[in-house]
Amino acid sequence: MASGVPSGRAVEDPPPPPEPPAEQKPPAAPPAPAQEDFSFLPLVHDIIKCMDKDSQDVHQVLNELKNKFQEMRKLISAMPGIGVSPEQQQQQLQNLREQVRTKNELLQKYKSLCMFEIPKE
Repeated sequence: MASGVPSGRAVEDPPPPPEPPAEQKPPAAPPAPAQEDFSFLPLVHDIIKCMDKDSQDVHQVLNELKNKFQEMRKLISAMPGIGVSPEQQQQQLQNLREQVRTKNELLQKYKSLCMFEIPKE
């Protein structure tokens, strides 16, 4: 008791709230790569350095660059909407803008009905 903390203190602390079950969450997307994962320049720089030194590591670094290009191709092809043509994108954009315009008109209409009066106290 000299420390000022009762010996049973750790038992009395409530447990942290439980995380929501995984079933309630939408399927998790794969973790997003860090910003530096998109850069090819460090590998190109390494290739140039290896070539300047006449190093045998140049083949390994070239393979790393090739693998990075393949990974980025897979990532791009897996992006949502990548198969949508520019015309379809324009049509979707036009539809969404029309929805926003309609909703704004309805919002203005409802505001003008004075249904949302704030009571004065």
